[in-house]
Amino acid sequence: MADYKNDQFPATPSSHKEVADFIQQAEQLPTTTNAISKGRLIFALDATASREATWDRACHLQGKMFTETKALGQLAIQLCYYRGFSQFHASPWLHSTEALLAEMNQVSCIGGFTQISRLLQHGLAEAKRQPLQAIVFVGDSLEESIDEVCNWAGQLKLRGVPVFLFQEGDDEVATQGYQQIARVSGGAHCQFDEGSAAELQALLSAVAVYSVGGLKALHQFAKGQPEIVLQLEHQLSGGC
Repeated sequence: MADYKNDQFPATPSSHKEVADFIQQAEQLPTTTNAISKGRLIFALDATASREATWDRACHLQGKMFTETKALGQLAIQLCYYRGFSQFHASPWLHSTEALLAEMNQVSCIGGFTQISRLLQHGLAEAKRQPLQAIVFVGDSLEESIDEVCNWAGQLKLRGVPVFLFQEGDDEVATQGYQQIARVSGGAHCQFDEGSAAELQALLSAVAVYSVGGLKALHQFAKGQPEIVLQLEHQLSGGC
């Protein structure tokens, strides 16, 4: 068989036009990014029995995470929770308040032990698939080895994924553990109580803003917000 070289078949004017037409059509196609957003955020809650009241409260407050980021860019949220005997759930990636609320309304709290290590392992797997800006966790206890949990927090730090832990109540073991997870991952830890729904809403919104717009956007958002949001910004800016 003859060995033809490329220059034996020079491009014709018609072939040049076909290439140009193809490029023009390709540029006009919508980008198939699979709803890739500027910010991807895992929103995780402890759904064991003690958390039922907080779960209901979070259902009412979660919408602000989307509304506060509209001017900055898209936000995608994955709802994660653990409960019962080794039950762990991760939702599809959600892009609206309505979708997130529908997921949350299907959940009932069941007694069980904490699974924070499992949550952080899941977050690491997601970060390896596609960039993840933050993990938000709302809980009140820690019943696992802090060394193991901090190992996963450290691996998230290497991926640039801070963990934000919002603690309800004042359990001392949880406080110490959450602070270490936040420090190792480059995130932040804040406490709130049953009467501070507005603070929790502001914290959730602040992390959503940070996930989409970074520290500069958080700095702008923090103006006029509750003191607890300023504490969050301070931690992220390198404060203690």
